Amino acid sequence: QVQLVESGGGLVQPGGSLRLSCAASGSIFSINAMGWYRQAPGKQRELVARITSGGGSTRYADSVKGRFTISTDNGKNTVYLQMNSLKPEDTALYYCNFFLRSRSYTAFRDYWGQGTQVTVSS
Repeated sequence: QVQLVESGGGLVQPGGSLRLSCAASGSIFSINAMGWYRQAPGKQRELVARITSGGGSTRYADSVKGRFTISTDNGKNTVYLQMNSLKPEDTALYYCNFFLRSRSYTAFRDYWGQGTQVTVSS
């Protein structure tokens, strides 16, 4: 079993900052990549940022480049999303994602957090 626990969402004014965290625990054999996705009401889930295990490669949605930073602490199986200069259009439910192989299966697969709400409003 693998569990992902997210934290750090909340209500913030435009221009403010938030830091999301997501820790993976359980029967983990190997982590390939980690990421953050978001889904606003009435919209499809979209990629926000992604990072390879060890932090060697990152990818960002164009809408968050220069404002958001994804990082990882492999020793703690944790991924972070630092969000600065937040805008109302960043309001969404944010999900963390780990692409990993558990000790129970031979293939890598996606695991998802429960989601944390980020609301940007004055």
